[in-house]
Order: sequence, then C-alpha cells, then structure tokens
Amino acid sequence: MWKEVIKMNILKNWTVFAIVLVAALTSCTQQQQNQRDVRERTAEATAEARNDANAVVEGIREGWDRSNPLDLNTAKRDQLMSLPGMSAADADKVIAGRPYNEVGDLMSRHILSKSEYERIRTQVTAK
Repeated sequence: MWKEVIKMNILKNWTVFAIVLVAALTSCTQQQQNQRDVRERTAEATAEARNDANAVVEGIREGWDRSNPLDLNTAKRDQLMSLPGMSAADADKVIAGRPYNEVGDLMSRHILSKSEYERIRTQVTAK
C-alpha cells in the first residue's frame, strides 16, 4: 500500500512539474510575441517619421516656403500636409477636388471646414 502512495505522490509531482513547465513555455512564447509586436510598431513609426522628414526635405528642395502661397491646383500631397492642421485625409480631399478657381472653393465645396480653411487661407492660392 505504501508503494502505491509513493507512486501516487511521484505522479502528482510530475504532473505539477509538467503543468508548470507548460505554463512557463507559454509565457515565454507570449513574451516573445509581445516583443515582436513592439518591434513591428516601432519600425512602422520610424518609417512614418522618415517619410514625414523626407516630405519636409522635398518641400525645401522645391523652394516652397511660407512666404510664397502654395498653389492648390499643383501642390503635392506632402506639401499640402505641411500646412497648419492639414492631415493626410484632408490633403487627399484637396487633391480630389481639383481644379480650383479660387481659394474659397475649399469651403464652398465643403472640402474643408471653416476653421480648417481659416488656418490655411493666407498660405494658399488657386492659379
């Protein structure tokens, strides 16, 4: 009888050990996945920042600055995004609404809200 009790205790110990081992391995796998996710998100953010920096450099190369109004009919997406408060979606809407006869078309066609329009109206033109 005592042999059976010893066997039972050994079996319980091995079962507990196996459960702990599986839990530890699962935890390691999840931690590795979390690290991969963080690395991927960091890489995406870095790529986006690099693209934004390249857009600024491109705008400088093309000679556009705040003293020269940006032409709504010819400006590139990155140039439009350099305007105050202009998002990528707003820039896409401006491009899709071309051609413009005057700057006020942005508001009259409901491409930008009044507050968005007011922020950029002095910095753009429509030629």
